[in-house]
Amino acid sequence: MSFTDKTLTCKDCGQQFIWTSGEQEFYQSRGL
Repeated sequence: MSFTDKTLTCKDCGQQFIWTSGEQEFYQSRGL
């Protein structure tokens, strides 16, 4: 599976942040 960086918006404060491919792979590898 290939991951790419994603720009997400915080639902609490409305600020945008980057969810990196490394973070996505970390959570996917732990089944989260």
